[in-house]
Amino acid sequence: MPEERIRVVLVDDQQLVRAGLAMVVDAQPDMVVAAQAGSGPEAVALVARTGCDIVLMDVRMPGMDGLEATRRILDDADAAGSTPPRVVMLTTYDLDEYLLEAIKAGASGFLLKNAPPDDLLAAIRTVHTGDAVIAPSATRRLLAHVAASPATIEPDVADPRLESLSEREREVLELIARGLSNAEISGTLYLSETTVKTHVRHVLAKLGVRDRVQAVVVAYESGVARSGG
Repeated sequence: MPEERIRVVLVDDQQLVRAGLAMVVDAQPDMVVAAQAGSGPEAVALVARTGCDIVLMDVRMPGMDGLEATRRILDDADAAGSTPPRVVMLTTYDLDEYLLEAIKAGASGFLLKNAPPDDLLAAIRTVHTGDAVIAPSATRRLLAHVAASPATIEPDVADPRLESLSEREREVLELIARGLSNAEISGTLYLSETTVKTHVRHVLAKLGVRDRVQAVVVAYESGVARSGG
């Protein structure tokens, strides 16, 4: 019996862009375009009605933009008690403000529209497994921005979620915040990669975050991690 394909909803106000994305996605044996939407409100209604695994969401659209549409889609799923889709934001603009707002909205990925098709497909598969994907050109600036922002960092304010972490899990969180992969964390802590994956899963669950990118934000906002740490 063939494996169930990843159901993808495409959201972009430009029909030509949607058509191009649809060609790339539908050509994959493990993916299928479940629906297409040309606006934020249409996307919210479509996802609620059809369900999907992944939403490829344009950031800039007239009326309700992709950030607000993402918030509503995830809020609606939470309210209904259903599993929320994973959202990958697509934008022409490599700007910090969009990246940070996308993460706050609950997106699990952020890619530029000029990314190679293989990168887009890899992002869909990665996000579907529960991890996060951020455009390489934006990752370093994201961490630097969060680490240096005096408006969000209050080291003396304890985050109660951190109290539930074991000493080892806290070490793993610190290394995640430094941008280390599971393999690199494994080498640093002399643990098997399988053990590291288990620790990462526990960290995400205890912090109540969807993926390691949001865990990085928690680490910096709580003072667990420091710029250059």
